[in-house]
Amino acid sequence: MKNKVVLIGCGNVGMSYAYALLNQRTYVNELVLIDLDMKRVEGEVMDLNHCLAFAPSKIDIKAGDYKDCKEASIVVIAAGANQKIGETRMDLINKNSAIFKDIVTKVVDSGFNGIFIVATNPLDVMTYLTYKYSKFPHQKVIGSGTILDTARLRYLIAEKIKINPKNVHAYVIGEHGDSEFVPWSNANIGLQNISTYIDMEECEKIYKEVKNAAYEIIERKGATYYGIGMCLVKITNTILGDENNIITVSTYDKVNDVYVGLPAVINKKGVSARVYVELNREETEKLQNSIDIIKDAINEIDF
Repeated sequence: MKNKVVLIGCGNVGMSYAYALLNQRTYVNELVLIDLDMKRVEGEVMDLNHCLAFAPSKIDIKAGDYKDCKEASIVVIAAGANQKIGETRMDLINKNSAIFKDIVTKVVDSGFNGIFIVATNPLDVMTYLTYKYSKFPHQKVIGSGTILDTARLRYLIAEKIKINPKNVHAYVIGEHGDSEFVPWSNANIGLQNISTYIDMEECEKIYKEVKNAAYEIIERKGATYYGIGMCLVKITNTILGDENNIITVSTYDKVNDVYVGLPAVINKKGVSARVYVELNREETEKLQNSIDIIKDAINEIDF
């Protein structure tokens, strides 16, 4: 199968992904853009193609429609209503559930048999809907989950202790939203627990900054998109390169019948395995609370 990616939704998030893809060495050979605003898509394609002379990888970029999904390796969904000032991610649920039913149905009807990556909020709920509407094996439906929250966490910790973020082994798990949390008992710098470097009061400040980051950015510039664009490229390359990377994505929890952000091994099959995280009692309660919030939101939807 050709390494073809179809991007559905060419707003800020979608185009940040497309531009980040163009700027990195990637396994993607072909990128197809789909959006309701075809005139804008044509302009975006022109603009991106004009970058190819200086891009590290050759990618065939074009405007398309749902027929193009048939032979795609990955379909990335970044379509939907944006989160406005004062709105939570969960406030978007009714706006985006109807949009997703239409999109996913059209993708599946094309004959698509690849992997879905979902980036639309409320993320865990939209990923669950994609799984339900597509009737795909859960391993082939992945939400961006808490990958961006984890990236923010590692950046802030690294800034605090003056170390490369790549040496920070800490995760944000749970809902991509207000109930997400950091299992500090599992957070390490190299092989040492983070408590060696930062006290819990400072850890709590960092956690709050991570949790509120999207609200802070939205208040200042109206939306967040660069960070998630980079994160989607990471997931894309991990799948197409069969890299077996551990990433905090939104994956299916069979016990609770929800999608929730937890570390998982990602490769060409999609989710190869979920990584077991040993949590203390308080962290276990926080994870269950997060799962319950996602379940409550799903129960509000009329399928």
